[in-house]
Amino acid sequence: MAELYDFDTAIDRRGTWCVQWDGVADRFGVDGLLPFTISDMDFTTAPEVLAALRARLDHGVFGYTTWWQDDFRSAVAHWYATRYGTEIDTGQLVYGPSVLSQLSQLLQMWTAEGDGVVVHTPTYDGFRKAITGLGRELRGVPVGDEEALVRELARPDAKVLVLCSPHNPTGRVWTAAELTRMAELAERHGVAVVSDEIHADFVHEGHVHVPWTRVAGEGRWALITSGSKAFNFPALTGSYGLIGDPADRAEYLRRMETAEGLASPAVLSLTAHIAAYRQGAAWLDAVRAYVAGNLGHVAERLSTDLPELGWEPPQAGYLAWIDLRAAGVDDAELQRVLVEREKVAIMGGSVYGAPGFVRLNVGCPRAKVERGVEALVRAVGAVR
Repeated sequence: MAELYDFDTAIDRRGTWCVQWDGVADRFGVDGLLPFTISDMDFTTAPEVLAALRARLDHGVFGYTTWWQDDFRSAVAHWYATRYGTEIDTGQLVYGPSVLSQLSQLLQMWTAEGDGVVVHTPTYDGFRKAITGLGRELRGVPVGDEEALVRELARPDAKVLVLCSPHNPTGRVWTAAELTRMAELAERHGVAVVSDEIHADFVHEGHVHVPWTRVAGEGRWALITSGSKAFNFPALTGSYGLIGDPADRAEYLRRMETAEGLASPAVLSLTAHIAAYRQGAAWLDAVRAYVAGNLGHVAERLSTDLPELGWEPPQAGYLAWIDLRAAGVDDAELQRVLVEREKVAIMGGSVYGAPGFVRLNVGCPRAKVERGVEALVRAVGAVR
């Protein structure tokens, strides 16, 4: 299906105020690097989304807008029904400018300063900033370590489990059994769950995403997400969520619409979501297949040149999380060579609390992926 769309032609993003390309010096200290960094893709969004946006622009009037309307809510319900075989209660829907903004509001609702917030490690740096920036204590548990999870959820001041499902940066897709166990533990210990599912639409063949709504039980919970990751329109802003408890839902909306002054959403985001969820499935399947090919190329190259890594593609997403510890490289020296000699920007694992790893974004044309993995292999060879 990927052949129906052109993902090979490079699109010049420089000079478009692009964080990944134009903002590379902010993180790496040098302009002009070839970036494999922030998690957006170098592809244009689905043609159906572009057509809907053009039609809305042609209307020409951009007044205050409501998200609480049937076109949006029914599109979300359609997506969950067709993509995940899940019926959602659209009465539980809420809206926000971003997933992290939603997370911040929920943390302020459900925790107080000094309370513990449990996350899986390695941890998406946006979670860390949101949690510690609010004065809450981040409590990390390694992915797959149930004993640590039980221990941290049982602490009296543990108030929220922030779940990344699928997990970023590892690309782990949680099984139904794992999610059910987390829900049971959280409910037992009175811990609320915020499930960030923004990477769910990029689950690869052989794995199945289970929305939190299917395992939530009677505990306090929220599912937060957006179509912006899978369909590559984060610059339009906009996210949505589902909150189980009616009182919590009312309090969230009160905070957003009055305290934060965000009653009117970005109309182009609503337009993009509706088009993506109603008409964009074929494009998403195609781009996911293309990205799977990119990840396959990375796996082939690493198995040939760095076989000791034993690297395999992630279960979800377009972020190759690569464990370089078996190669015995120094993180700082590797980054120096990547930047100074190879002229590429690749995220170091320390950003996510995991020294010895790198995160390589392969949501881009194959030729760029080839350049990135070649640079990484050469840099590892130069510093080991």
